[in-house]
Amino acid sequence: MREHHDFSDSIENPYLKDLKKSITIRLGIDVVKYFKTMAKETGIPYQSLINLYLRDCVQHERKLELKWGS
Repeated sequence: MREHHDFSDSIENPYLKDLKKSITIRLGIDVVKYFKTMAKETGIPYQSLINLYLRDCVQHERKLELKWGS
């Protein structure tokens, strides 16, 4: 393996901006605490865990069943 790699002629990945989108989202304190605790246990950043969980929901087309009141 080389000791030094020359990246001076490299270009930025043109698809990088399509991989993730920065947004602002308001989450419950309990939700953030849950994922931060899981992050400590797994060593995976809590934002990544939230993204992985949501991606799993998308891939399995999970739907919420909401019932308001009795």
